[in-house]
Amino acid sequence: MSEPLPPPDRLQSDRERLQQVLSADPLSARAISQAAGLSERDVLDHLQHLQKSLKIHNRRLLVTPAACIDCQFVFQKRARLTRPGKCPVCRSTHLCEPLFSLV
Repeated sequence: MSEPLPPPDRLQSDRERLQQVLSADPLSARAISQAAGLSERDVLDHLQHLQKSLKIHNRRLLVTPAACIDCQFVFQKRARLTRPGKCPVCRSTHLCEPLFSLV
């Protein structure tokens, strides 16, 4: 029997990889998780921490808010980084995900 391969050595922390992924284009949490190799839940937890800690480095996390595809309602005042469940206006669940990038 062959021995299982050990996991690759990680030279960057999870948050460093997130910053590298976010510096390119605005991405959804799902796209970030695929690019960084983390779960979507972990990405959202790290993004909340990055939102606070980037102030020290004179950078900030830019959040393009989620929007309803059916009635074009935009979730401007939403403080949570997660995707909303349904639109408060038309009750549709057909929503665009919020996008994240570094400025």
